[in-house]
Formats: sequence, structure tokens, C-alpha cells
Amino acid sequence: MPSSREIRNKIKSIKNTQKITRAMEMVAASKMRKAQDRMKRARPYGEKIRNVAAHMSNASVEYRHPFLISRSAVKNIGIIVVTSDKGLCGGLNTNVLRRALNEIRAWEVDGNHVEACCIGNKGLGFMSRLGVQVLSQVTGLGDAPNMERLIGAVKVILDAYTENRLDRVYIFYNRFVNTMKQTPVMEQLLPLTDDRINKEDGEMVAKSSRAPWDYIYEPEAKPVIDDIMVRYIEALVYQAVAENMASEQSARMVAMKAASDNAGNLIDELTLIYNKSRQAAITKELSEIVGGAAAV
Repeated sequence: MPSSREIRNKIKSIKNTQKITRAMEMVAASKMRKAQDRMKRARPYGEKIRNVAAHMSNASVEYRHPFLISRSAVKNIGIIVVTSDKGLCGGLNTNVLRRALNEIRAWEVDGNHVEACCIGNKGLGFMSRLGVQVLSQVTGLGDAPNMERLIGAVKVILDAYTENRLDRVYIFYNRFVNTMKQTPVMEQLLPLTDDRINKEDGEMVAKSSRAPWDYIYEPEAKPVIDDIMVRYIEALVYQAVAENMASEQSARMVAMKAASDNAGNLIDELTLIYNKSRQAAITKELSEIVGGAAAV
């Protein structure tokens, strides 16, 4: 059994750790509310740009954007992996990276080549260790996603797809469900599928119910549609990053609360052990005194 001094030192150390985890829990709770508000504010823009892109894709124009054209042969796949820059958020990053790893292994078994764009330091380190070629990266985003910092990394992937160096692009991130639940998801980013682009207010729109759309383009259709489609993809990536940041803060708050509770339980157990050790020492000393007095 450890000595009383060792137990006291251990209790003191755990109490100091508990103070840190409680402080991190409160900070994460504050950041979580801001991240959730930011995520909710981004959703209306995402819905509107989706509607505009859907209307333009259904319009009868001579030009059809490459993002809307499916390719029969798929040999090169690009992935955008969204993770956090910091740890201490439970299994959040582990879950999404495990999902990405399973898909990468399945693609490689089929003979496909995978290249990645990493948003977040955890995903970058994982892809580097895995040996996946990293085309672009963004780290150190802070507590709020910045579109200006995301555009460069996303553009590398979009250019690779436009130049036929990639045949498909997927995005991996954690979707925020509620404070206690975050779901790792994989979504096809390119080419844009009908079930993704033809949604209005979160529901699928039947082809028969779509109104015929017609536009007058100035100066011509190609540059307008090109710009709208790029903005649409950027909005999807921004929304994924916002969802992942809200999930990160929620997971960190829950993880730090669990750590604080576990530290409290451990302190109670060590306190009980310390009291038993102290009582045993006192009882031993009393027995020695009584035994000595009886011998005299």
C-alpha cells in the first residue's frame, strides 16, 4: 500500500487536473454556442445557393457545367477530410478518420488512386502517416471558419477535377446532430448528383413538379454558370467546416465534463484509501502504546 504522503500528492495532482478540465469544459460550452449560431446562420445561404444551382442546372441552356457531368470510368478519387486542429474532443476525429480509412482501403482494393485535401491538423497528420498524397491543406483555422482561407485549398481540388485528374470528389466531416451526438458522414461532392442539388428547403423536388426555368445571361451563360457552381461547392465545404466546428466544441465539452466527473470519483476513492491508511497507522500506534504500557 502506498504511503500517506504519496496518496496526498496524488490527490493534489488530480485536483489540479480537475480544475483544468472544468475550465476547458466552460470554455468549450461558450464556444459551442457561438459555433452553433454560426452554423445555423450559414444554412440559409447554403439552401439559397443550392436552389439557384438547381434552377440553372435544369434550365435549357447549351452549356452544361463539368461539375454536373458524370464520368463512367472512375480511376482517381479526391477526398476532402475535415477534422479539428486540436485534440481532447473524445472520439470525434477518430470516428471520421476511421470512416475515411475504410473507404480509402475499399477504393484501393478496386484499383483507384486517392488524393486528399486536408482541413484540420489531425486529418493532415493521419493522411501523411497513411501515405495518401495530399494535394492541399488548411490548418490553424481557429474558432471560426474563414472562407478566404478555405478557397485556395478547395480550388486545388476543383481544378484537378476540371482537368480530369480526378474523376470523383468526396467530403468527410462530422455532422452536428445535437450536443450529445455527432455523426461522421461521407458525401459525394463532385459530380453533383440529382439528390444533392435538386432540393428545396431540405426536401427532394420531383422532376415532374419542377417549373421550367429560363434565364437571360449577360454577357453569356458559361462564365455565369461557372461562377455559380464554384460558389456552390465552396458553400458546401464551408457548411461542412462549420458543422465540424460545432461538433468539435460539443464533443470537447462532453469529454471535459466526463473527465471532471471521473477525476472527482478518483479523488473520492483515493480519499477513502488515505483515510483507511491513516486509521490503520493510528490503530497500530495505539496498539504499540497499549502493549508497551501493559508490559511495564
